[in-house]
Amino acid sequence: MIRLAITSALALALAAPAQADTLIDNVDGMTLDATGGVDRFTGLLVGDDGRIVQVLRRGDKRPGKVDYFVDGKGQFLMPGLIDSHGHVMGIGFGALTLDLSETTSLAQAQAKIAAYAAAHPDRPWILGRGWNQELWGLGRFPTAAELDAVVGDKPVWLTRVDGHAGWANSKALAAAGITALTKDPAGGKIERVATGGKPTGVLVDAAMDLVEKFVPTPRPEDRDLALATAQDLLLARGVTAMADMGTTIEDWQAYRRAGDNGTLRLRIMAYAGGTEAMELIGGPGPSPWLYDDKLRLNGVKLYVDGALGSRGASLKAPYADAPHTRGLRITSDTQLKNLMSRAALDRFQLAIHAIGDEANAGVLAAIEDMSATYTGDRRWRIEHAQIVDPADFARFGRHGIIASMQPVHQTSDRLMAEARLGPQRLTGGYAWKSLATTGAKLAFGSDAPVELPDPFAGLAAAITRQGPDGQPFGGWQPQERLTREEALAAYTMNGAYAGFAEGRFGRLVRGERADFLLVDRDPLLATPSDLRATQVRQVWINGRLAWDAATAKR
Repeated sequence: MIRLAITSALALALAAPAQADTLIDNVDGMTLDATGGVDRFTGLLVGDDGRIVQVLRRGDKRPGKVDYFVDGKGQFLMPGLIDSHGHVMGIGFGALTLDLSETTSLAQAQAKIAAYAAAHPDRPWILGRGWNQELWGLGRFPTAAELDAVVGDKPVWLTRVDGHAGWANSKALAAAGITALTKDPAGGKIERVATGGKPTGVLVDAAMDLVEKFVPTPRPEDRDLALATAQDLLLARGVTAMADMGTTIEDWQAYRRAGDNGTLRLRIMAYAGGTEAMELIGGPGPSPWLYDDKLRLNGVKLYVDGALGSRGASLKAPYADAPHTRGLRITSDTQLKNLMSRAALDRFQLAIHAIGDEANAGVLAAIEDMSATYTGDRRWRIEHAQIVDPADFARFGRHGIIASMQPVHQTSDRLMAEARLGPQRLTGGYAWKSLATTGAKLAFGSDAPVELPDPFAGLAAAITRQGPDGQPFGGWQPQERLTREEALAAYTMNGAYAGFAEGRFGRLVRGERADFLLVDRDPLLATPSDLRATQVRQVWINGRLAWDAATAKR
């Protein structure tokens, strides 16, 4: 009890507005050097501005007097982890609404939906996310009738796990005025019955907007709660910075409110959701770094295609399990180049969603065209880059392209990807090593809330190409495995570079922000299964204790 009281008092002291020199000593510390090699140390001296003053090694003289001393008691200390592709508010709202991500059958999902609706009778709409017909073994999308069977008296709108399809009941379809006469919007698809064209209840990609514009808009206080919730969830898993993909003006205002009132703990590198939001938030260009490097609008996120699970990813050849379709192009080549030019003109960074091999080829061609006009350090980003024609690998090494990828997508999608692609295209799937070999910079993330924002699961997947069950034996397409150092770089220094934050955070070196974790094992030595089980004990951001497992709410 005495030790806990001391820890809590220290936490309160370090969380106070005034800062002072802090010595964290007696740790088994690790970071990466400028070349990606491992640098070991035993202590850190942090200045009153939250930056590292000195990295201390065994035998180095310690400062004679500091304001705060923290005895690490031999714990493992590592850099804070950067999630290079996530959705901060989506994580928060996902935790506050109905979550179907763990359901394994339609019946189980229906029971959970019914229970949630009964527990929240005051809500005008039932909202949630996370369903996956592949895990349910349906062999088809679910229907409005199957939702009506459990909730028929109010609208229900549930987004698929990948965020690229939505499932509506009849009340939601009626609220949106969607009938057999409603046309598919450009870049979207209304799933229909074969005869008569009646909507079945699932809307893919751009068609989702037909319903979503009728969903009640969250209040500012709802967004503030979602942000606070997301920060707790991310810090608990060791994520100290996230590239927020698809930031709206309302999201940005929530981030600014948190920064203004001192409750913004996570670092957020924002990418506006489209050029209109980009102009609203950034105006003439990217924002400056705000709140001690905790918030910046870097650029804009654009979509070229949909997702593999909903067969919206744009492929060069038809889907193996649906030969009538090659997927959906959300943005045409001409539209893409126009949008990219608008953003690049004012030096906003481009982060472009491309999953299918045709979509990736289209983005690569656009970048090649743009690079002739928009010179300098652009750091073009391709988000996901899941399925790439091996003939296009080398193109990633040109023009400083960043492959922003998510290792856990490979382990989650493996069986589905095999069905969607067939054996001939698997060598271009989730090709981390091949893309890195071309000179492309790998930046890893989770796409949370699509996946859990768990960087340790991502690290394990990156070095094994295996799921938590150890399958498949030897790894899926094992030639694409990474070394531990390469994987850690993709979650730290490369993530900072991808967000124009190198030199600010991402490594534990003199002059950078003191963002670090105390964990219960060495991530460079733990077995893959032990790596997945890593427990985060404390999270420090800017030299302050931001999260402590001993005092966190369970």
